[in-house]
Amino acid sequence: MTYRLIPHPDFPPRAVHRVEADIHVREADHLVLTYQVYGAVPLLPRPASGVRADDLWKATCFELFLRGWNGEGYVEFNFSPSSRWAAYGFDAYRDGMRKLPMRTTPMIEASEPENGAAFTLRADLDWFGVDGQTFQTNLAAVIEERDGTKSFWALAHSAGKPDFHDPACFVLELPAAKGS
Repeated sequence: MTYRLIPHPDFPPRAVHRVEADIHVREADHLVLTYQVYGAVPLLPRPASGVRADDLWKATCFELFLRGWNGEGYVEFNFSPSSRWAAYGFDAYRDGMRKLPMRTTPMIEASEPENGAAFTLRADLDWFGVDGQTFQTNLAAVIEERDGTKSFWALAHSAGKPDFHDPACFVLELPAAKGS
């Protein structure tokens, strides 16, 4: 299913008209995400090898947050159009941040639009999910436009500055997958 992200009201986009995201649970521990940006093509970081990197959110970046129904802990994934990525675990709201172990490197593909289509980023993510676990989810994006305008997109925003970690932003229920 495709979800329309909304821009944070204090940081409106200039030339980007719409951001959509799709999340598909292929197996208990495999997710496929597709983000599409309509309007202007975002400012894209230089292509790089698909390595783990910090601070990806400082430029165009697509994000996924997952929190189980059992407790305050959650995970954050960042996907850059450069093919760099990040994965973090948290014990509670912005507390206990650590690098999340991954079995494999996420596969990230970015494609610029042709014939008026959208800029697309697709990420295949294989991680240590919990079989049968339902997650509260936030899909988000930081979009930097070529003129330097930055907008912050998510399924929902809390009051104040953009904060994708805020529990109020985890509004999508991602159903449990069965077996691998």
